[in-house]
Amino acid sequence: MNDLNQQNSGFNVLWLQTGGCGGCSLSLLCAESPDLLTTFKGAGVNLLWHPMLSEACGSEMLELLERVLNGEVRLDALCIEGAVLRGPNDTGRFHILAGTGKSMLAWVRELAEKARYVVGIGTGASFGGITAGGSNHTDACGLQFEETQKGGVLGADFLAQSGMPVINVAGCPTHPNWITETLMQLAMEELGADDLDDWQRPRSYADHLVHHGCPRNEFYEFKASADKPSDQGCMMEHMGCLGTQAHADCNTRLWNGEGSCLRGGYSCINCTAPGFQEPGHPFMETPKIAGIPIGLPTDMPKAWFVALASLSKAATPKRLRENALADHIVVPPHQGKRHPHE
Repeated sequence: MNDLNQQNSGFNVLWLQTGGCGGCSLSLLCAESPDLLTTFKGAGVNLLWHPMLSEACGSEMLELLERVLNGEVRLDALCIEGAVLRGPNDTGRFHILAGTGKSMLAWVRELAEKARYVVGIGTGASFGGITAGGSNHTDACGLQFEETQKGGVLGADFLAQSGMPVINVAGCPTHPNWITETLMQLAMEELGADDLDDWQRPRSYADHLVHHGCPRNEFYEFKASADKPSDQGCMMEHMGCLGTQAHADCNTRLWNGEGSCLRGGYSCINCTAPGFQEPGHPFMETPKIAGIPIGLPTDMPKAWFVALASLSKAATPKRLRENALADHIVVPPHQGKRHPHE
């Protein structure tokens, strides 16, 4: 554990895990250019405690929590990973913090009152996510949303001591740089309410679409579509891809410097949005009405899409038509004749 002097300097972050899988923490460990700890040090971010990164445990960790509650240690950002389990009957007894006899639900509510900022790490903490799916016997929900409904654990009107609502760094898991960037902006006091979108996600990544930078965009333009996972073509028409609707910059801010779901051959399932876990159909299928995909680009009228799709399909080059249904380049781009004076 850091000493008291260090705890009262810099930007203090306390990270707790609730009803989730820990995937966002694992993602966070992959932060690079620079690495996680170097990034935090450079931004003056002091990690008070993290379940994977801190040596302190047991009584030491509980002592820290009590010191935060009594005001001895300043809490700048409370980061909660995973949906919070409210059951049964809003007691939170499905998840008790070991050694305290008190539910994580109660701890989250008490610590949130002391925090300058409250940050939901991942879609679970933001909206409920996978933990809140199905019949939701644990009554799991997000910090300030129950999927699309405002409220959640802290209530619709909750504001942290800074006057900010919960900041939802949504994603399942969330990108490591979305987390580090958000915490650095908070440490520098450069993130305000206007920098959050309607779902209270930082606009630095949520003002983008997964479609931006997708390596399959040329296939999308000509509606040269994939039929099976190994195909190179666009996965929107037949394979459930929601990249034209999903708010994130996954294909321009790559994972581990080179990856994304689409680059790995899997459709975007819009994991930064509330309710993504239950789309009402298999993730890798595109529901249609009269042959027209239900999930169209967010800002394109249906009539325009149908008209443009018809024209695009009619103009699809042979190269794209054949490559779309193959797992490798079958027809390479045409090499024009060299200029006679070159």
